[in-house]
Amino acid sequence: MPVTAPTFNRRVLIAAAGALPLLGLPGILHAADPDVSDLRDITTGAQPIGPEERKARIARAQALMKASGIGAVLIEPGSSLIYFTGVRWSRSERLTCVVIPVEGEPCIVTPFFEEPSVRESLGIAAEVRVWQEDEDPLKVVIGFLKDRRLAEKPVGIEETSRYFIVDGLQKALPTTRIVSANPVVRGCRMIKTSPELALMQLATDVTIAAYRWTYPRIREGMSNGDIAALMTAATRKLGGAVEFNLILLGGAAAYPHGTRKQQRVTPGEVVLMDCGCTVQGYQSDVSRSFVFGRASAEQRKVWEVVAHGQQVAFEAARLGTPAGAVDDAVRGYYTSLGYGPDYKLPGLSHRTGHGIGMDGHEPVNLVRGERTPLASGMCFSSEPGIYIPGSFGVRLEDCFHMTEAGPKWFSEPPKSIDQPMG
Repeated sequence: MPVTAPTFNRRVLIAAAGALPLLGLPGILHAADPDVSDLRDITTGAQPIGPEERKARIARAQALMKASGIGAVLIEPGSSLIYFTGVRWSRSERLTCVVIPVEGEPCIVTPFFEEPSVRESLGIAAEVRVWQEDEDPLKVVIGFLKDRRLAEKPVGIEETSRYFIVDGLQKALPTTRIVSANPVVRGCRMIKTSPELALMQLATDVTIAAYRWTYPRIREGMSNGDIAALMTAATRKLGGAVEFNLILLGGAAAYPHGTRKQQRVTPGEVVLMDCGCTVQGYQSDVSRSFVFGRASAEQRKVWEVVAHGQQVAFEAARLGTPAGAVDDAVRGYYTSLGYGPDYKLPGLSHRTGHGIGMDGHEPVNLVRGERTPLASGMCFSSEPGIYIPGSFGVRLEDCFHMTEAGPKWFSEPPKSIDQPMG
């Protein structure tokens, strides 16, 4: 459940949970590949995001720019660049970015020698302007703004962009207002379209199928890395690209993101699995908790409280309701049972949920104080876990999306600790 750079941080979490052999990192030995010959790729019918969809995104962004009085928006490489342009690129000291004007075609700014590579994934009609190694790339950006007569209008900066861009633009254009691009970028990305929802559903289907394949293969004495290897192999065979497989065993489940201590499957102890993948760039995020062997009365009680907590969150998620009210509802329910209060332990020490889409964690969150009203097309995780330090923790996580009729699950929450995979 990292807040930023979800893919990298998830992998750090996997490492912390003892699953480094899954990462494909240099110098790391790999466990033997599990036999997944009984599985098949279920993503062959996935429809990638096409040019018409991206064209509509640009149009939506430009409408939001007009409404906010923004003349242009600058976006660096990352999920937002892919979202609008299709360009898949990494950030470095050499600036590549897109500038979306309030009217007309966007402009890709990139080093001269990178232009052919950048064009390979460019999925929209756009001007491409290049800069040489001895040139300042921000001068190219400014040149485009001036040519489009936008240099005197507010320029929005996507929220993950680096400081040197803001600083350079402010110094070169002292009379130009540099503002947040959140009303535009968030305004587009938070509302998922039917093609996006279909890919998220498929990613969730892969994760659920991988869970159902892995669950009966868990054995006493397995490490968390062994279980993660099963999930990884199954996810890949089913057609998903693995994002994370966080496996927490026994007392480690009391810590939302685990511990570095060695863990083994032990009868009577909790197994907490938090796993996700991507299909065509869109993510899933599903958690399941169960007991290997016979569950104690306390384990059953906590599991059932968390399961009901998910339903409390689901029932609280109504169109127009502030996102934070979902967290308030769950926390109020837990407090009535003696957990917490607030973020105290034993109880729920993290937010009830987070936005999800191309990134595992996107704005906005189901967290106290978040005033953004829920709207059709928004997607969230619901994961109101309960953690008891020194004993165990339970997290059940399923994602849902808002529709005109209310929330709809991507994956149905489990009904029983004895049948955790449904």
